[in-house]
Amino acid sequence: MANELILVVEDNDKNRKLARDVLAHQGYQVLEAESGEQGLQLAGERRPALILMDIHLPGIDGIETLRRLRGDAATRAIPVLAVTASAMTHDRQKILAAGFDGYQSKPISVRPFLAAVREALDRRASGA
Repeated sequence: MANELILVVEDNDKNRKLARDVLAHQGYQVLEAESGEQGLQLAGERRPALILMDIHLPGIDGIETLRRLRGDAATRAIPVLAVTASAMTHDRQKILAAGFDGYQSKPISVRPFLAAVREALDRRASGA
């Protein structure tokens, strides 16, 4: 089921546009934030079904943003996927250990990216 609201937290205009265009083409509604602080604000106000978060952001980074999301009862249950260029094995392990619900490397590959988005949304819907 498309039409879910997805928040993309990404400071790079081109990466944000690519994610927005790919998601919108599949029927998702897309919110965009350029910083962790803006992402926190939008997540609290709009309660998206999923957040796609870059790790390297201006201001607070993606890991700190996730920590704050998990610390707020209003946003704690929103699944958050890391979308990052940090593709080394130890980076991935650190990201997943921080509590992200999944990981996609950049540049995104459209089919695996959309599959990860759908899987995260389906897991949320099933309460898993």
